[in-house]
Amino acid sequence: MDVRTPAYQQRRSEIEDYFDRTAAQTWARLTSDAPLGRIRSTVRAGRDRMRATLLGWLPGDLHGARILDAGCGTGAASVELARRGAEVVAIDLSPTLVQLARERLPADLGAGRIDFCSGDMLDPALGHFDHVLAMDSLIHYEAADAARAIGRLGERTRRSMVFTFAPRTPALAAMHAVGRWFPRGDRAPAIVPVAEQHLSGLLGAEPALQGWRRQGAQRVACGFYTSHAMHWGRS
Repeated sequence: MDVRTPAYQQRRSEIEDYFDRTAAQTWARLTSDAPLGRIRSTVRAGRDRMRATLLGWLPGDLHGARILDAGCGTGAASVELARRGAEVVAIDLSPTLVQLARERLPADLGAGRIDFCSGDMLDPALGHFDHVLAMDSLIHYEAADAARAIGRLGERTRRSMVFTFAPRTPALAAMHAVGRWFPRGDRAPAIVPVAEQHLSGLLGAEPALQGWRRQGAQRVACGFYTSHAMHWGRS
């Protein structure tokens, strides 16, 4: 079954529009070393912790490995993966953020390399990978669509996938409800909180993930940032 249902396609278009136009400058600042206010500082710190968690589940030596950074943003994870020796395909829906990632690319990548591109992380033309990293790139999709997307990625992944989802917590549910009161033009695409057990069940039933199993999970909660990581590998 194709994950790219009409609902998925509509949400994908909303995310592209938001990150490429409405919030591009905000995310450029958030992912830099520029001073931030209290709320955004907690988001930056939380994202740094989550990135370290996902990278910690991947091998320290990635020479010869091909990795997909799905939803690469401004490229921080891609740089670390390349410095471990990987060939990284870094893709994001936002051409603006991808261009910023290219501009920020350091010269000292060692033996690794990064191919930045904008587009659909599920595009089969991207080829096969040893590992996939998807940090906060599925948090705006309904659980069933997210599970199918992970399944599609798993079809072309040889070893492991590390990814995040928005956990269903009272705090996130409250923020989600409050967000509906903002004018539509000011809203980010809604985050869809998902119960961990529910998502695990969907992933376990996904035909493309037969032969895979969960190898780890970790929640990061830091002020206004909350996300839950999973590590799945081939058994």
